[in-house]
Amino acid sequence: MPRVSAAFFVTGALFVLVGMGIGEYMGAHEDFRLTPVHAHINLVGWVTMALYGTFYALTAKTYSKRLAWTNYGLGTVAVIVMAPSLGGFILTQDKRFLMTLIGGEMLAMLGMLTFLVSAVRELLRKRDDHKSALAAAE
Repeated sequence: MPRVSAAFFVTGALFVLVGMGIGEYMGAHEDFRLTPVHAHINLVGWVTMALYGTFYALTAKTYSKRLAWTNYGLGTVAVIVMAPSLGGFILTQDKRFLMTLIGGEMLAMLGMLTFLVSAVRELLRKRDDHKSALAAAE
C-alpha cells in the first residue's frame, strides 16, 4: 500500500474517532445541535478520506504522487477547518465563523477536484491492450 493511502486511512480513522466522540457526547447530554458537525466529520473525514486512500492503493503503480499528496493535504485541512467552524457557528450563531466555514468547504471542494483530476488521469491513461484483455478475461 502506498504511504499516501496509509496516511488517508490513519487520518480518516482519527477523524471518525472524533466524530464518534461527538456522537457519544450528544447522546449522553441529549443535545443534538452538533449533528451536522458529527455528520461532516464522519462523511468527509472518514468515508471520503477512506475512498481516496482506496483509490490511490488500487492505482499504486500509476497515480501521481504529487496529486495524491495534494489531495491528502486539502482533504485533511478541509476537515480540520470546516468541522470546528461549523460547530462554532451552530453553537453561537456568530457569523464570523461563516468565513472560516466557507474556507473549509472550498478546501474540501478543491480536494475533490484534485481527486477528480487523478481519477480522470487513470481513466484516460494508456493501457497495454494485451494485458488489459487478459485482466478482463480473468
